[in-house]
Amino acid sequence: MLLKRLGLAALFSLSVVGCTTAPNTLAINTTQKLVQYERNKSDLAVKALTLSSGDKMVYAENDNVTGEPLLLIHGFGGNKDNFTRIANQLEGYHLIIPDLLGFGESSKPMTADYRADAQATRLHELLQAKGLTSNIHVGGNSMGGAISVAYAAKYPKDVKSLWLVDSAGFWSAGVPKSLEGATLENNPLLINNKEDFYKMYDFVMYKPPYIPKSVKAVFAQERINNKELDAKILEQIVTDSVEERAKIIAKYNIPTLVVWGDKDQVIKPETTKLIKEIIPQAQVIIMPEVGHVPMVEAVKDTANDYKAFRDGLEVE
Repeated sequence: MLLKRLGLAALFSLSVVGCTTAPNTLAINTTQKLVQYERNKSDLAVKALTLSSGDKMVYAENDNVTGEPLLLIHGFGGNKDNFTRIANQLEGYHLIIPDLLGFGESSKPMTADYRADAQATRLHELLQAKGLTSNIHVGGNSMGGAISVAYAAKYPKDVKSLWLVDSAGFWSAGVPKSLEGATLENNPLLINNKEDFYKMYDFVMYKPPYIPKSVKAVFAQERINNKELDAKILEQIVTDSVEERAKIIAKYNIPTLVVWGDKDQVIKPETTKLIKEIIPQAQVIIMPEVGHVPMVEAVKDTANDYKAFRDGLEVE
């Protein structure tokens, strides 16, 4: 049973863009320029907050302070820049896009609690510091979806809507055949070398966007460097079901949009049926020819679906 649960470790999104270290200086510089270019296009500034624990949380934010706040949460192995491209399509909202503790440029303590409730509490602290805890919209991909559920369950009166994109945490739906034999010793998301990263990139996305191999190598090095912590985090989160917490979302009738790529090899698209059973008010969109990371693979369609969902809330 443990091995089957560990197979769920390959349930999250990859880091599509982010700064890191790598042996090739030219590749590092190129990567940093590409990342900054994408952030500039989306009008995102990078900021940081020191949490009460003393840990640093880095986040991206746009300057649309008159828009309703939208907290976007990345998946395992990812970072804030997983949402950089789609942020350009969501400029009508006040975007707050953090690096979760353990990822990106945020602190990476080896002994921290990385389960959904703990991460949700840290995100609430960030929003408190910014005066944005009320009337918040929350969205997350993969592990970020599980954390989104935990956040809404902890603070249901403050959450106006929920956006779950290929969400983790609904484990009773089972794992896809492609991951039935995965373990912590042999897992697509624990990266030992560049080749592992290249394979993962193609595994999590059905039609991955082109990124030069030299830039991929930079991303790969970050994952290699962080493997020990990644393994610790996976051990905590693969058994952290949010299904009971999702019942609170149903109880408070929080509007929920569930989006899933029909080619997702990481978390079964059939998981949407379970989510719909637990959260009856949820709207479900299945995206054809899309894998595990719709906000990267199908930027415009994903953004348009979300904006239509939000427009519908305003009409009600």
